Amino acid sequence: MFQLLEQINEFVWAHVAFLLILGLGGYFTIRSGFFQIRKFPAVIRCFGSFFAEKTGGPGVHPMKAFFAAIGGCIGIGNVVGICTAVQIGGPGALFWAWVGGLMGMLIQYAEIYLGMKYRVRNESGSYDGGPMYFLPAAYKVRWVAPLVCILLCVYGVEIFMFNVMADSIATNWAFDPYWVVAILLVATLAVGAGGINRVGEVCSAIIPLFILLYLGMAFWVLGHRWAELPGVFASIFEGAFTTQAALGGFAGSSVMLTISMGLSRGAYSGDIGIGYNAIIHAESRVTHIGRQASLGIIGIFIDTFVICTLSILLVLTTGHWNSGIDPALMVQEALGLTFPYMHFFMPFFLFLLGYSTILAYFVVGVKCAKFLSRRWGPLLYYTYAAIALPLFAFIPSTQAFVIMSLSGAALLLLNLTGMFLLRKQVTFNLS
Repeated sequence: MFQLLEQINEFVWAHVAFLLILGLGGYFTIRSGFFQIRKFPAVIRCFGSFFAEKTGGPGVHPMKAFFAAIGGCIGIGNVVGICTAVQIGGPGALFWAWVGGLMGMLIQYAEIYLGMKYRVRNESGSYDGGPMYFLPAAYKVRWVAPLVCILLCVYGVEIFMFNVMADSIATNWAFDPYWVVAILLVATLAVGAGGINRVGEVCSAIIPLFILLYLGMAFWVLGHRWAELPGVFASIFEGAFTTQAALGGFAGSSVMLTISMGLSRGAYSGDIGIGYNAIIHAESRVTHIGRQASLGIIGIFIDTFVICTLSILLVLTTGHWNSGIDPALMVQEALGLTFPYMHFFMPFFLFLLGYSTILAYFVVGVKCAKFLSRRWGPLLYYTYAAIALPLFAFIPSTQAFVIMSLSGAALLLLNLTGMFLLRKQVTFNLS
């Protein structure tokens, strides 16, 4: 069954999803006059101004919404998942991850923009928004809202990252896996019940800590291997457009495989077109839609052009990308050449990343479950999470990844098509 799902997953990402990302992202890029590049300094200034935003008023603080959203964006996919792109597609996959990130910036902007444009006030004084509110306006049918909510409930229970995080902690720290799974499950359900506001507080503490530690260690390793970087970048640009022969543990790849690996893994790590960003940002108290939507550009920049790029450069410069080792160990082994005790520190990194991602997805799933049924939705969702998370913690991580990737692909197809139908409603301005 999982072999069949794997084949379907590869077909969708290789022949449909990446065309939608390039097509819609390219359309927004041309229509906006390369807004994500031309206005990037203004986006940074806008981002800085939100730190001074006063508290109070309906909705959550814009930076809490940002950190809750980026908590899901920056995850284990940036360290583990993205390494599978170069392991299968070769160094050129990083180039196509950059292309996907550049296109994904405006897809993320449009997703958040539409989520806020169609949002509604809820009984708690905040806002509800997201694809279940703007997709019915795009497709002109009501059934698309419950469908996207069901898919987001499946996607909201992040079985892949839970699996990797639990396995890493249990293996490297020699803890009982059953106790690890039980504690992580309780920590997820307890904090996730606090909603986006609480998750934003947790992620605003976790994400900056991870970024500082990871950037410091990665730049230290790359700084000691600076002489190899020109050759690495040459292989990235050459491999993006040429068939790559087998080398070491690398089986070789075609150009199409390289493109699909770079775009699909980059899209998964940045959650491009999934819809959860729109749901989280819709709760922001900011009334200027474009300013809040611009935070999605910052999120993709940090995710793709900083964290994912550093992860791949680490495994390329150290030669671990074609060594045949498990992708979950590539970055750990690369950093371990310089830093001792990485078997201790890497599970800590994966915990910081995985826990923040699981929380961000989980609260989105709760909101979608409430949309389906305010009385029974949350109860059924918590029951599903309590069963699925520990169940998939004890199977191969590749099987958990297929489930997440397929549900993500289905969401991407629904959302990007709907966003194309509503494309004329998206405007690009920060003033």
